[in-house]
Amino acid sequence: MFKNIKSTSTLFKKMLFKKSLTIFLLAMTAVMFSSASIAVQSLRGDSALDADANKVMKHKVITQEGGFDRSFKLQPPMIPHTVDKYRITLKGNGCLKCHSEKAYEKEKAPKVGDSHYVTRDGETLKTISSRRYFCSQCHAPQVKSDPLVENVYEGIE
Repeated sequence: MFKNIKSTSTLFKKMLFKKSLTIFLLAMTAVMFSSASIAVQSLRGDSALDADANKVMKHKVITQEGGFDRSFKLQPPMIPHTVDKYRITLKGNGCLKCHSEKAYEKEKAPKVGDSHYVTRDGETLKTISSRRYFCSQCHAPQVKSDPLVENVYEGIE
């Protein structure tokens, strides 16, 4: 009697498993076919990944006497002039021709911030810290262009 109940229970579990597996596979098939019709649009447009990129439009750099207002506390200042001809390499930094401690007064440019002379260990250096040497990692010139995506951010007043 118990043997018969046990085999019925095993048979029921197998049937339930097959039924669940069938339903799962049907659902996955439906998802595959329904998602195939959804068009995905990227910022790249219709260009294939392996296609050559279109030439980027050059936008006019905004120059602004006195610089730009900051949008949030501790924001790195934005660059209010063109930087096309400035080079930053391991041997030289074009930004320091105007913004170094030696040149900023003569050039009437803001001096590199004191924080740029401090190492990650808090040690103050006589020259710019290597982690602050590549200015364009944080500072960027501003251009007139349409945003790629909607932006509703409101900065500090």
